[in-house]
Amino acid sequence: MDRIELRGLRLTAIVGVLPEERERAQPLRLDLDLDVDLTAAAASDALDDTVDYGAVCDRVAAVVAGAEPQLLERLAGLVAANVLDLDDRIAGVEVAVHKLRPPVPHQLDSSGVRVARQRRR
Repeated sequence: MDRIELRGLRLTAIVGVLPEERERAQPLRLDLDLDVDLTAAAASDALDDTVDYGAVCDRVAAVVAGAEPQLLERLAGLVAANVLDLDDRIAGVEVAVHKLRPPVPHQLDSSGVRVARQRRR
């Protein structure tokens, strides 16, 4: 299977368990890998023959803006489900979500989760 890779989508969201995380949005970075057969697009050079990654980013941004979950695991699962629902040509998706300012008393660049989901046939 071919893959469309989207790296470093930066969004802000309410996500977390701590009171300060529930009060204000924090920066997130998302990476997505879409399993898609790119044979037709490679031959035709036509956008209609592939998945529009701009539309994927728009869908992800909408999900992140409206979800407000406590856990990154929940947010990643919601993003994955919505990406699969966006286009039937997406056979699978892997979503990584990273908090860029994790609320821990240690020097930590980010904390994150990665989930992989496949389309049920």
